[in-house]
Parts: sequence; structure tokens; C-alpha cells
Amino acid sequence: MRKILIMTAAILLISLLAACNQEEENDDEQEEQETAVETGEVTQDNLVIEKSVYGRTQPDSSTPVMAPGPGEVTELEVENGDTVEEDDHLATVRTAAGSQRVTASASGEIASLNVEENAMASESDPMMVIADFSSMTINLTVSSDALNLFTTGDTHTAVIDDEEYEAEITSVGSMPDDTGLYPVEATVENTDDAIVSGMVAVVNVPENRVEDTLLVPTEAVVTESGESIVYVVEDNQAVQKSINVQASQSAQTAVTGDIEEGDQVVVNGLLTLSDGMNVTVAEEEDNS
Repeated sequence: MRKILIMTAAILLISLLAACNQEEENDDEQEEQETAVETGEVTQDNLVIEKSVYGRTQPDSSTPVMAPGPGEVTELEVENGDTVEEDDHLATVRTAAGSQRVTASASGEIASLNVEENAMASESDPMMVIADFSSMTINLTVSSDALNLFTTGDTHTAVIDDEEYEAEITSVGSMPDDTGLYPVEATVENTDDAIVSGMVAVVNVPENRVEDTLLVPTEAVVTESGESIVYVVEDNQAVQKSINVQASQSAQTAVTGDIEEGDQVVVNGLLTLSDGMNVTVAEEEDNS
């Protein structure tokens, strides 16, 4: 009986020692395990925060073509979309004073054709409109708080159908419209005829500027318990650094704190990080 007890105790002791060794090995493996991360560089520059203002396009100029008097349209020489030059023959209208030629008073494209051949034309409604699409006006409306961001003659970036254009501010209203907003107009060149009337345009205007500041990728900033932090990679470890956010936009954030220009901050792999954790930085893919 005594031998059985001794053997049982020995087996238990061996099992306990093996379990301890296994736990130590697991701890060692956990300590040696590295988390793969991607990093971005801390830079020093100015940060410009932009405000996006939405509007719609229309032709920069349009000229209504009126009938010389009420009468029948005996000849119609154009269709919607036709390009005409000044003094081109557009139509002939038979009025009480006889047949009269209607010619173009400006160059452009025929738009809003409202008459048909052998139909009656009115002297109160335009027969058609000649629109100049070589440049387009963007009609914007802004609040009184944003009005000071616009100055006549300034140029800003406008995005129309995912394409960027240089937009010059041509008019800034001093009186609000019926909605309480102020009208602002900008002009863009339409040399490739890609812009048509009624398209949505987004004009980006600088709203705030932080001078000579440290910039980190916005995706590197983490908020924990109301505190903003980043993880800086030092000697293959993720070191937690506290920062103060000055201003932020989608790509970059202006900060102050215990970081320096050139530091590498973690931008991907943040969810599993903690201070002092071993990390390995994934190499950027070569897309050339």
C-alpha cells in the first residue's frame, strides 16, 4: 500500500513539473511572438483644413432667341445640340409684316428648342436658347459663417464627376436669398466638353490652417479613456506615446507630443497592440 502511495505521489509530481514547464514554454512563446504592423512617417509641415461646398453647374452665358413677332415657323434650320456661330440663319417666321429671318445673336450651342416647323411661335416666349458651354458657372449657396472664405478672383479646386478643375470665384453675394443663404458663383473652363448643365460640383475652400506642425496619418491616432495616443515603433517594439490633437482631416492630423519628425507610427494592426509589445513592420508592396 505504501509503495502505491509513493508511486502515485511521484506521478503527480512529474505531471505537475511537466505542466509548469509547458506553461513556461507558452509564456516564452507569447513573449517572443511578434505582431505584424504597418507604419507611416511623422512629418512636419502645414495642415490645411478644407470645407467642401456643394453646387450645380450651368452654362456661363445663355442667350434667348425671340421671334420677331407672332407667326408661323416656315423654316427651322437647327436642332437641339447644334453648334451655331453669330449671324447664322436659325429660322424663318411668317408674321403679319411678312417672312422674317431669325439669326443667331451669339455663338454657342442650341438648347431648349421650343418651336417646330409649321407651328406657331409666340413673341413672349423664347424660340430657343443659345448656350455657351465653353466655360461653366458653379452656383453655390453658403451660410454667413462661411461667406468670409470666398473672395472674388480667388481660385479653388472644384471636383465635378470625379475630375478636378480650377474654379475662379466670380461673384460673392452680399444679400441672402429666400433660404437665408448667400449666393456665390465660380467659373470653370470646359475645354473638353465633359461638363454639362446640372452636374453636382464640390468646391473645396481652405477653412483652417495650422502652421509648421507635426503631422501623423489620421489612422494612427487612437483614443483610449479620453486620451489620444499613437504607437511609435522603437527597436521592434510598439511604444505608446500620448499626443494632443490640434486639428484633423481625413488623411493627416496635426499633433503635439513626445514624438519627432521621422518617427514611424503604427497605422495598421492597432487593435491588438499594447505598450511594449514586440512588432514586426510589414514591408510596403512594390506596385511599380
